[in-house]
Amino acid sequence: MVATHDAQPGPELGAGLPLTRMPAHWMLGRLGKKVMRPGGFAMSERMIANLAITASDDVVEMWPGLGRTAALALAYRPRSYIGIERGEAEAARARNQLDGTGHRCVVAPVHRSGLPDDSAGVVYGEALLTLEPASMKAAVLAEVARLLTPTGRYGIHELLLTPDNLTEAAKDDIQTVQTSVLRIGARPLTRPEWCTLLEGSGFTVHVEETSPLLLLDPRTVLADEGLGGTATILGRSLANPSVLPRLTRIWRTFHRYRDNLGAITLVAHRQD
Repeated sequence: MVATHDAQPGPELGAGLPLTRMPAHWMLGRLGKKVMRPGGFAMSERMIANLAITASDDVVEMWPGLGRTAALALAYRPRSYIGIERGEAEAARARNQLDGTGHRCVVAPVHRSGLPDDSAGVVYGEALLTLEPASMKAAVLAEVARLLTPTGRYGIHELLLTPDNLTEAAKDDIQTVQTSVLRIGARPLTRPEWCTLLEGSGFTVHVEETSPLLLLDPRTVLADEGLGGTATILGRSLANPSVLPRLTRIWRTFHRYRDNLGAITLVAHRQD
């Protein structure tokens, strides 16, 4: 399904669900948060810079969300841009960043996009693979490899488990707690595991960068959202006091696992 940009508000994320029960990223979005990537906007900037987008590139973004990273990519004036989203509510938000010829957003499964083979010079996605089980991670990467030209680049920005030798028991504990608190099935990997995943799917990793988990770090929130945006988040939170215990629990969970959770961005090339 392909839709053109119309700059109209779309369906509300999580419509019909109470804030206390919807997935954490939907709740944060409803409260006004615009940057919801593991390493904050700075890591998104690093990923886009490392992808080295040029005017001859056709760019595909998987799950553009609110379109903040799309705006970064479009600043390089690629030949075309296509976002792939899960539904109309998500796509409507991304389309508000798309105001040029050759910019569009399709609604399709990211592992079966329907886009042509070898049609993208750059593909990237953020906080996507983390949410998928192993079989779907492999399916998404197979789709990326199909879309990319032989010299194409692929970028990811995902949740990271640390240290590299974290035990399986610790990984299971973190996943169980995150699923309960965030109401999403987060399945992050360690740095070697992320690299192995890409390499086993036909990619050569050329750039890797890591950072602490900064999603709810106060300084990062202020830097990413600005004073006005931060005030909006605080105001909406206070206007919906039922979310305060959940926000506290999420923050405490991130703090509890601060030595075991981080962010990673990788840039890889498709192997010929």
